[in-house]
Amino acid sequence: MLQQVMTSPGCIEFRETEIPEVTEGKILLKVKKIGVCGSDIHVYHGKHPFTKYPVTQGHEVSARIEAIGPGVSGFQAGQKVTVEPQVVCGTCWPCRHGKYNLCESLKVMGFQTTGLASEYFLVDASKVTPLPESMSFSEGAMIEPLAVTVHAVHRAGDIQGQNVAVIGAGPIGILTAQSAKAMGAASVLVTDISDYRLSIARECGADYAVNTRNADYNDVLLSCFGPDKADVIFDCAGNNITINQAIRSARKGSMIVLVAVFADMAQADLAVLNDHELDLNTSMMYRHEDYLEAIQLVETQKVRLAPLMTRHFAFKDYLKAYQYIDENREQCMKILIDVDDSRED
Repeated sequence: MLQQVMTSPGCIEFRETEIPEVTEGKILLKVKKIGVCGSDIHVYHGKHPFTKYPVTQGHEVSARIEAIGPGVSGFQAGQKVTVEPQVVCGTCWPCRHGKYNLCESLKVMGFQTTGLASEYFLVDASKVTPLPESMSFSEGAMIEPLAVTVHAVHRAGDIQGQNVAVIGAGPIGILTAQSAKAMGAASVLVTDISDYRLSIARECGADYAVNTRNADYNDVLLSCFGPDKADVIFDCAGNNITINQAIRSARKGSMIVLVAVFADMAQADLAVLNDHELDLNTSMMYRHEDYLEAIQLVETQKVRLAPLMTRHFAFKDYLKAYQYIDENREQCMKILIDVDDSRED
């Protein structure tokens, strides 16, 4: 089988290796689709702080079950599935208390351990989540990022009837906006500096989509929500400009949830954060229940994934996919890698 290996930043090789033998407690997958996310791009540029080379990437995936090992029940060959890519110790305090997404020894497939960018992949059965047969493999490969946003919205507590603002109209921002609406938010504002991305946000149901390149963020909040502004602001962009937009413009006593990962050390206005008694919350990946809810949101058509799918690339064109992203950042949302060329979806 072919396996993708990023040997150094910007360099990808494909290696021929044996299909893994199915062992006890494991499931052999025939990988179908892989989504490329922002963290993958950081690895491509050599800017991911927790990834060493060489590394096989791939953590947003869909697959069919090829074979099932001894001791595994509840699955069947040919079943559509996705994978939760966290590798955890199971013994640290977070793991023992059900918060394994915060494992003290957390590794993520495609970053600190081998990812799924292979024609076949052997994985522990506990990491496999079934997908509805009616769901496309392209949608299945986007359950992982959707689960990120489901978890993030839950970090804000009960948002039923609340006004929500999302900074950043990338895939995570738009999925956060959709998740918030699906969980009962009264009204959702998405801001960005890209008119194209904001058009996708509108297509996906945002009540307001505003370009803040030449607009004051505080004025935008007042215009959309009135003097009470937003109850919750989600920062899905993750830079010094956006986090300070949120802090300096938030209604006193409201909440900010940091969803994005900062690539550099943040410089945030903590004096205002303190003076306004803002709750600054954070969100880290997901847990199994977030995957199940994400699947349900797609099944019930409360979240639309198709408008976020920009383009597909063949497995051997992995490098071209990254080059395309670099050359089309303004109009690039989700790139999908077709590992299996059978065109089944």
